[in-house]
Amino acid sequence: MAETILFVDDEKVYLDYTRGLFENRGLTVLTASSGIEALQIVNQNIIAVVVADNQMPGMNGLELLAKIKEISPHTVKIMMTGSADLATTLSAINNGEVFRFVVKPWKDTEMVKAVKDGIRRFRILQSLKREDEFVLHSLAQTIELKDACTKGHCDRVATIAMQIAIKLGVSENKQEEIKFGSWLHDCGKIGVPEAVLNAPRQLTEEEFELVKNHSVWGCTVVRKANLSEAVQNIVLYHHERYDGRGYPSGLQGNDIPLEARIVAVADVYDALSVDRPYRSKLSREQIIETIDGMRGTYLDPEIVDALFAVIDS
Repeated sequence: MAETILFVDDEKVYLDYTRGLFENRGLTVLTASSGIEALQIVNQNIIAVVVADNQMPGMNGLELLAKIKEISPHTVKIMMTGSADLATTLSAINNGEVFRFVVKPWKDTEMVKAVKDGIRRFRILQSLKREDEFVLHSLAQTIELKDACTKGHCDRVATIAMQIAIKLGVSENKQEEIKFGSWLHDCGKIGVPEAVLNAPRQLTEEEFELVKNHSVWGCTVVRKANLSEAVQNIVLYHHERYDGRGYPSGLQGNDIPLEARIVAVADVYDALSVDRPYRSKLSREQIIETIDGMRGTYLDPEIVDALFAVIDS
């Protein structure tokens, strides 16, 4: 599939010219005339390279590229700049915000080379990401070995959570983070004794308090691994309740990050679908009835609706 390049400039003449320059080079070319428009495009598309002018009204190029770094870390960022912006741009390059800069007015050969180099870097980053994905998945499977009754749980939660996210219209970038967060949502259980995890009975109050620490412990792990904020949110907040009576922070409603609310629903669905030491799995009808009863208390009603739509389909 052809990589997608995004050009951002408030001057239409530059957008038209760059589109013409690249449209016959086997690339998908998108354009935006403002930072806000560009962020909407990045949220809905996988962008290999973004080329942005620095001097734009509202949101300048440096501010835009910093936001894109948060949304899509692997998107390669190129700055178009006038000579007066050179010191600012060089500082941005040194801080890792910008991969290349092209001085306006630029020569075609310079712009083409910068974009080609950017695509090459994007492909390398994608290759590294696939290797990281294998490592993350392996870590999740290793953690599951501590808890005999949850074999395959992380994969199943990821599958359901991704399907819910698609129903809700979540961007592809966020879907991927939801997958990683689903794999790792219970990684903090590495610090919980196996005798507690595998107890063939309901846990005591003291044991449950110990298990509740796993979300904070897990978030520490993924934060130190420099995983995204969305992944951290899932690991830390997937046991928050929609009515504010969950843990660890007692967040309520939409204060709970969307990705954590999605994984919470998927987590409950899978937990009810399999046998546990202290109870048998529920039937499809019992699962639907149970989750419907958690609507608005434990779980976000809109996400419950999305789950039911997934189940029906």
